[in-house]
Amino acid sequence: MKHSILHTVNQSPFSNNTLLQCLNTYTDGDGILFLENGAYAALLSQPASHLLENKTCYVIEVDLHARGLLEQELNADIQLINYETFVQLSTEYDVVQSWY
Repeated sequence: MKHSILHTVNQSPFSNNTLLQCLNTYTDGDGILFLENGAYAALLSQPASHLLENKTCYVIEVDLHARGLLEQELNADIQLINYETFVQLSTEYDVVQSWY
């Protein structure tokens, strides 16, 4: 039985390979949430941006803004959310997997 997974990534793809590790396990029905320094992974300019196409991805808006990043810099496939929505998503997916 397949479980849907909400993958949380809190590390920048510019200094860490956690996003690539996460993407290696991502399957249809999963979601990826970028928080803390993981907000950098939501940028169109990050090296693995093209690998996020056709994937369900979210970024915490306050984490994005806390790093001086703008919505205009985001990959088009990324949805801005707040912490309340993060809590809701964590109940909608079967498993939450953190990548640190």
